[in-house]
Amino acid sequence: QVQLVESGGGLVQAGGSLRLSCAASGRIFSSYAMGWFRQAPGKEREVVAAIRWSGSNTYYQHSVKGRFTVSGDSAKNMVYLQMNNLKPEDTAVYYCAAVLKGSWPTIYTYEYDYWGQGTQVTVSS
Repeated sequence: QVQLVESGGGLVQAGGSLRLSCAASGRIFSSYAMGWFRQAPGKEREVVAAIRWSGSNTYYQHSVKGRFTVSGDSAKNMVYLQMNNLKPEDTAVYYCAAVLKGSWPTIYTYEYDYWGQGTQVTVSS
């Protein structure tokens, strides 16, 4: 029943920033965790970051550590991905996902139950 809608993608120069938003129809805090994944053309979908509501644990793909920050806003029922110092390698379709139950860290696509439609992020060099 959970529906997720991403927004905030676009075209940005290398070194720039973008903030992706994920709006949930249900209470996102009711899920075990939320994740941000990305998929570049010809490549498999991979985890970017994840956040577990209980304990507010976060996980980051090594390549984005120090550059990306995942956060949630319960009042607005949204989750965000702040992306700073973007690199051309970050170019991909970014997806928001929710998992109802799991074992932390939930970092694999098969673990997630709900997915958004994706938003394109393009970083020019």
